Amino acid sequence: MAVRLQMKLGVVAETERLEDSPDTVAVVEPTIGATSRTKGNLYLVVAGVGRSRRLQEATRILADTIQAEYYYDESAGLVGCLEKAIRTANRRVLAQREHLGVGPGGHAQLGLGVAVVRANELYVVTVGPVRAYLVHQAHLLTLPLADGQEALPDESLAPRIWRGEIVAGDTLALVSENVTATAGTDALKDAINTLHPQAAAEQLHRAFVAAGGTGSDGALIVEAAEVAATSQRGRLVPVRPPEPLAGLPDRSPIPLADTAAGSVAAVSSGAQRARSAAGSAAGGLLRGVQEILPRRGPRYRRVTPAATRRETQRRAAVALLAFVAVASVLGVGLWAVGGADGGSIDQVTAGEKALAAAKEDLRLVFGNGANLVEDDPQKAEELLLAANEQLDAARAAGVPQAAIRPLREQVVAGLDDLYRVVDVAPETAFSFAGGEVAPDLRAIVPGPDGMPYVLDAATKAVYRVDLAEGKASAVAREGGKGRGGTVAEPRHLAVGGPDVLALDDKNVLWRWRPADNKGKGTLAKVNVASSSTWGADVLGIGTFLRDPDTGLYNLYVIDPSEKQILRYAPASDGSGFPAAWTGYLTTPQDVSRVTSMYIDGDMYLADAGIVTRFVQGRSVSWRLAELPDGVVRPAPAHRLLASPGGRGEGVLYTYDPGSDRIVAFDKASGRYLEQYRIAAGGPDWADLRGFYVVARAPGQAPILYWIDDERIGTTLLQDVDAAPEPTPTPSPGPEASPTPEP
Repeated sequence: MAVRLQMKLGVVAETERLEDSPDTVAVVEPTIGATSRTKGNLYLVVAGVGRSRRLQEATRILADTIQAEYYYDESAGLVGCLEKAIRTANRRVLAQREHLGVGPGGHAQLGLGVAVVRANELYVVTVGPVRAYLVHQAHLLTLPLADGQEALPDESLAPRIWRGEIVAGDTLALVSENVTATAGTDALKDAINTLHPQAAAEQLHRAFVAAGGTGSDGALIVEAAEVAATSQRGRLVPVRPPEPLAGLPDRSPIPLADTAAGSVAAVSSGAQRARSAAGSAAGGLLRGVQEILPRRGPRYRRVTPAATRRETQRRAAVALLAFVAVASVLGVGLWAVGGADGGSIDQVTAGEKALAAAKEDLRLVFGNGANLVEDDPQKAEELLLAANEQLDAARAAGVPQAAIRPLREQVVAGLDDLYRVVDVAPETAFSFAGGEVAPDLRAIVPGPDGMPYVLDAATKAVYRVDLAEGKASAVAREGGKGRGGTVAEPRHLAVGGPDVLALDDKNVLWRWRPADNKGKGTLAKVNVASSSTWGADVLGIGTFLRDPDTGLYNLYVIDPSEKQILRYAPASDGSGFPAAWTGYLTTPQDVSRVTSMYIDGDMYLADAGIVTRFVQGRSVSWRLAELPDGVVRPAPAHRLLASPGGRGEGVLYTYDPGSDRIVAFDKASGRYLEQYRIAAGGPDWADLRGFYVVARAPGQAPILYWIDDERIGTTLLQDVDAAPEPTPTPSPGPEASPTPEP
């Protein structure tokens, strides 16, 4: 009996795969007999390794192109068509490598594993970080790596295909190298030998996750099972011999049999006639007897009373009304159900149309042989906005989020390129975690010695952090002694000229003045006139350097109870602020919602998410421009401010907690420049509590110093895909030049 093979598949469901996995797994098993006999079944695993915002899009393009080209091409045999399909897919990705961020110039690479099973023939090719294994009689065999390329795309790709035989009981596995490197090949072998393909794939994925695996997790397991071929035989038909007496009268071969049969037939016919006659006579006799029997007289007419008739009519009317009511309820119910179903069908049709329109818009932008984002930004923006509207319509029509999500990611990525959204990479410069008390950092300022100073509310102390040495030293803490008294709990932090200022919860101002660049210095109390009357609602302090040569600076205090920014002028010897305060704001106003203050000669306040500029105490018509990406992100609420430039020049940076981003504006005009977000949607800035920016030499990207609840981070404000620059060690900046006093 003929034997054929049936392939049993094992693949991890999309909902169970890791969120950061860019891999694409594809299976094509033709249902047309001719295609199945000539092309066979196609199994694909495309793995992505590295960092790129469009790595998943690259793996999907590679897989789709190989499928389409392999089954469309009829110009050569199986091996030739497969080689041409892989080369075509490689050229397509190579043409878009800058857009996709892959290849020799990018930070990401692609791996490919392809297997074709035709009857009992097996063809396998692997390129890059994908491995192929064959389990034969419980032995795990690594198929030869016939290709010499390390990864795709590759300009010199020349795939060579391994050919072998697959028999019943064999199992083929195409697995990302990241999975086997993390979980181990023993886990793969045990899963295949002890479980069915689907259970084996799920068990391998669980082992990968349990081992701390992240990123590429593509895996496909195919088992060849034996299926007995069946056949059906036709019904057996008896063969009759030929008739020698055809055409002659039918006669019995027995003597006198025909005569006896005729006599019997005559007797039977006579008996039937006699029975019919007897029946007719009996029927006439019965009818005569019925005629002479007595009969009942006619009935008299009954008269129904009027009351009875009315009652009967009333009951009939009630019954009729009840029938009409029941029929109406049933009709309305059927109409409602039918109408709802019709609406659902219309809604599904509208959702499919909207999804198809969005795909077509995205194809025109990215998949039409060119990248309109670079070649025609205006047309690209128009198409991407239209695609975004179509996706909103598809979501409203009930299209599953799983179908919308990858398209939405392409739309957002394209608009981000148009709107100058820069993906940046965060780095942890110093962490306070691991101590006896969980840290709670509240503020950070750049010290006069070039080192960051932070305020920790958990330990109630101010620290100088030497990032190069990885060391934090407390310069002021609750209960500590300084010249002039004992420090209470520090609440606010600022830097002025050569001093780091800390205001404690008793409204006493303390000054730390570094003596050298090694962390030595002196802590002294600073006398401020009438500081005891400020109350407990002070929101922050700031300074403005009046004279760089003498180091004298003004002190500013945000006091909601006075509805004013209190301004103190320094003593001529810099010992304190003996004179009474004057109001900086020409008109008192509510400052209870101010979250950040920046002074460069003018004053900038972040008040309830809106940035206002004051010149000599008066608010001016200057305002920040609206951000262009309002269709994909909510409007910004600016919480923190910082700038490395002088008065009215350079860049003003703000922090928007709603979208976890830093936004850059031209300080002079308020014009939008660009914005920075953590690559791949990282959560590092979700709890950003303070930051400052250090400008560098022309042509070099500025560096951002920031804090969350437990660490100091640094971020180079340039695209993560750009050539990396070394992170500089903080050092004292250049001396400031005189600026008119605000």
